Amino acid sequence: MSDEAQTPVFSIQRVYVKDLSLEIPHAPHIFLETAQPTVEIQMGVGSEQVFDGIYETGVTATVTTKVEDKVAFLIELKQSGIFEIRNVPAEQLDPLLNIVCPNILYPYLRSNIADAIQRTGFPPIHMAEINFERLYQERAAQLQAERAAAAGAQGAAAPNGLA
Repeated sequence: MSDEAQTPVFSIQRVYVKDLSLEIPHAPHIFLETAQPTVEIQMGVGSEQVFDGIYETGVTATVTTKVEDKVAFLIELKQSGIFEIRNVPAEQLDPLLNIVCPNILYPYLRSNIADAIQRTGFPPIHMAEINFERLYQERAAQLQAERAAAAGAQGAAAPNGLA
């Protein structure tokens, strides 16, 4: 094969909002509350192969803001992207999909969440930067620990130590 056929390819095909949900369950009364709100943010990352060499990665954020025990608003947004990834060694594919792609998508997600919240009449929430490499390493360590625990449980369940 020619050198050109083996050249690694990584390109962004499209960035888009895949899912957006916004709820203000206690409107209009919640706008009259004077207590300081609390904010909880949950993040998720997922990827899948769409076609040969074409992958979709999505970063999902769920922001729940409460005033005392009442939900002021809840927003969930999934920012996705389609990426062409070819001729990349297998061991580099997972970090590309779970670190590099989310780093590209996250600024769009942050902006879209701040904009959507501001349109509700609440002040925007500016989400902090996220270290997707650290999250990836933590998930990998957790998965490895779960596998070790499962292997240990199987070994313990086997009679006479036979697995």
